Amino acid sequence: MDVEITEETASLAEIARIPISFEVRSVLDVAGADEGGGFVLTERRLAVPYVKDYDAIRGEGPTRWTRRFDLSSWGFLSARADGRRVGAAVIAFDTPGVTMLEGRRDLAVLWDLRVAPEARGHGVGAALFRAVEAWARARGCTQLKIETQNINVPACRFYAARGCVLGAIDRSAYPGLPDEIQLLWYKDLAGVSARAQLSGPAELR
Repeated sequence: MDVEITEETASLAEIARIPISFEVRSVLDVAGADEGGGFVLTERRLAVPYVKDYDAIRGEGPTRWTRRFDLSSWGFLSARADGRRVGAAVIAFDTPGVTMLEGRRDLAVLWDLRVAPEARGHGVGAALFRAVEAWARARGCTQLKIETQNINVPACRFYAARGCVLGAIDRSAYPGLPDEIQLLWYKDLAGVSARAQLSGPAELR
């Protein structure tokens, strides 16, 4: 699939029209590594798969972001194939009140990455991720940060394959979703980060 990535001020409604839902067939059990720091993520198959849609959660979804955040410094990337939008990525940057940014101006957060179901597995996500890295570097960022959950095994494998390091976990990040664990990944964009040195790589098995 030939994919074209462009930066544009896409409407949040257009982004929301790209489904972010996915089928959960397995989850990652998280444990600390015995030696060398880092984490061990062990895949566990579910007896009964289910569909997860984060846009359906109250207060979430692209059309609600402007009610909570100033998006003026954020980046919006679109992926198109044959003139049709098949994916999008949103990057948070230099925005007071966004705790994921840790008060840093050298950190960008991959806030949202979504690919249309019929285009998944064709390199769209990889092309968007490369464009996100370039966007962050162009603004002087030294790290990229990504939030996933232990129920999104394909996303975890995707980010690990692109050199992201699991830097932190939070088992109580989602009070309304007690079975989900927050996973925070970091990608160093300019040299070796202290955070990556301390945390070490995650082992997915």
